[in-house]
Amino acid sequence: MITGKNYIGNKLSAQGEISHKTINPKLNLQNDTAFIEATSEEIEEAVQLASQAFKAYRKVSGTDKAKFLNAIADEILALDQELIDAYTRESGLPEGRAIGERGRTIMQLKSFADLVSNEDWKGNKFDGAMPERQPLPKDDLRKTVIPIGPVVVFGASNFPFAFSTAGGDTASALAAGCPVIVKAHEMHSGTSELVASAIIKAAEKTGMPNGVFSHVSGRGPVVGAALVKHDKIKGVGFTGSIGAGRAIFDMASRREEPIAVYAEMGSVNPVVITPKAIATRSESIASTYAESITLGTGQFCTNPGLILTIEDENTQAFIKDLAEKTIAIDAQCMLHPNIKAGYDKNGASVMSQPGVATVSKIEGALADNYAASQVATVSGADFLANPKIHQEVFGPFSLVVTSKDESQLVDIIEALEGQLTGTIIAEEDEISNLENIVDALVNRVGRIIFNGVPTGVEVCPSMQHGGPYPASSDAKFTSVGTDAIKRWVRPVSYQSFPVELLPESLKNN
Repeated sequence: MITGKNYIGNKLSAQGEISHKTINPKLNLQNDTAFIEATSEEIEEAVQLASQAFKAYRKVSGTDKAKFLNAIADEILALDQELIDAYTRESGLPEGRAIGERGRTIMQLKSFADLVSNEDWKGNKFDGAMPERQPLPKDDLRKTVIPIGPVVVFGASNFPFAFSTAGGDTASALAAGCPVIVKAHEMHSGTSELVASAIIKAAEKTGMPNGVFSHVSGRGPVVGAALVKHDKIKGVGFTGSIGAGRAIFDMASRREEPIAVYAEMGSVNPVVITPKAIATRSESIASTYAESITLGTGQFCTNPGLILTIEDENTQAFIKDLAEKTIAIDAQCMLHPNIKAGYDKNGASVMSQPGVATVSKIEGALADNYAASQVATVSGADFLANPKIHQEVFGPFSLVVTSKDESQLVDIIEALEGQLTGTIIAEEDEISNLENIVDALVNRVGRIIFNGVPTGVEVCPSMQHGGPYPASSDAKFTSVGTDAIKRWVRPVSYQSFPVELLPESLKNN
């Protein structure tokens, strides 16, 4: 049952007087429950509980942490239709999407449970003593990783399950041995509270220390800031806008003890389509990319917001076909009014720039919070001359840039900020000629795709979901896949240590 209260450890609490309600974006009406913003006292209690819990939780075996993670998955499933209904009511997304995203969330939890069931993931290193070595003897050295401490996770608006309360950040931090405090996203607070209740039940059933998980509601600049600034918080996970992510990053950097912020932020995900690919399979590519541009109302961090090609006799016909296929797909509801307002504002900003032209867009009145898909175009020269055109338009929008030649196309790629993904659509017999484009893209992205679409992020060890700034705050790490656990640990070497005092994973060698 949704209560509107905060979980301070395993206790429901509502001491504050400030509240908010979520919105049903399809009806453009507030939902019933009022969610009470956590007070400074509640935030302090949650952090102190997490700090105390860390002393015990960091020593919990991998086997027991796996039981905890699997129990979370079971408790989420046990919420059944109540959880699905809350998701659709607060996001405007369809039930099928809710069920699919819940499945991904369950799979993530189970993947991390499998990972920590043994110690292999730590990548322990052993270098035995060499007392007879000349000119100097060598000590015994053993290296492992240990959890960093309590972590704050900010719920994401566009994935109320998979990147939120029990999503990849939380699952990977708990797997690493770090207690987690989740700051719920204001627009899906009810969904978040239900998932939080599942985590609390799982913690109690598996004997985890009180404070291993807390869940608070409230405004990011108030509640979120108080958490990030607290000296007992040792790391932050965030998925959202560049503005909010950078604000959190700067706040964490200004602390007396700066901490790492792993923020996944903006990306236009450039797609290079060669003229030969257009000449060979123009209609197929247009159909595929119309679906990708509009998938989830364009509210994926991997939405293909920028398409790059070289002008020839087929280019304009392809752009027109892409636009027509895109707007032929029914308009869909966006996640909440703020995202819709941002889509309208940023789209208008790009469209107002010199040289940018609308190819076609959905005309006529739409219901509140529904987005009109749009395809626009601009020349390579105008794009290079105006960085304002480079900004992300979060929603079903894509800008096609037509270059005069490959050299200009490469210049455009090199002028881009860091991106999550880059894609190349080309024919097999062009592979030997793509080296310059591949080199330029690899230098700007975290994941590069050949003859596919960027939307869809597989959860597996080989996935890299992160890229050069501002796609993410640290391009060395991923927020998707089991390698995400590496964000929440740090290495420690033990030199000439008695075996009895070593961590269990370093004893047997």
